[in-house]
Amino acid sequence: MSHDHHHETKPESATSPLAARVRAMEALLVEKGVVTEAEIQDNVAYMDSRSPANGAKLVARAWVNEGFKTRLLSDGRAAAVEFGIDAVASPELVVVENTPEVHNLIVCTLCSCYPRNVLGRPPDWYKSFEYRSRAVREPRAVMREFGFEPPEGTRVAVHDSTADVRYMVLPMRPAGTGGMDEEGLAGLVTRDCLIGVDAPRARAAAGA
Repeated sequence: MSHDHHHETKPESATSPLAARVRAMEALLVEKGVVTEAEIQDNVAYMDSRSPANGAKLVARAWVNEGFKTRLLSDGRAAAVEFGIDAVASPELVVVENTPEVHNLIVCTLCSCYPRNVLGRPPDWYKSFEYRSRAVREPRAVMREFGFEPPEGTRVAVHDSTADVRYMVLPMRPAGTGGMDEEGLAGLVTRDCLIGVDAPRARAAAGA
């Protein structure tokens, strides 16, 4: 199973068959007056402004602010809006907390449902049939391929995203980060941590 572990998904090649079909559909919609070219470009720019950095900032705030953490776990979408992230029109966002007893992993077994309004576009591997099937059957094996596995005795909970409910992981704060500010803490949280195939590393906090 091949993964792009630490890089954002690259845009579809402008010359690919899929890109050509998308452009043809866009042109037809513009021709029919359903949307304007400016509206399409505004939507593209909006989605490009969404990134895992938003989720990392939410996590860092939750690590340092217990009240915000409670709100984030209670209503992820409202907490994101409170933080200044435009998630009002997004589906319900459920934030699940990792603990020493439970490690959470996110998947969409049917397609590629993902909290795009908060985290942007999902990585290619998240949309693959291989990940969608194996994350449910053998989650620990999948995580090992990302270089991570929860300790023995920690239960793995797999959450299946839907059109109505999207999930994001609140990872555990690494040991040895007591003196770090929010910006530094957010830098420890990768996209993969927010999906649950990885976790923030204590060695990263120590500058290793």
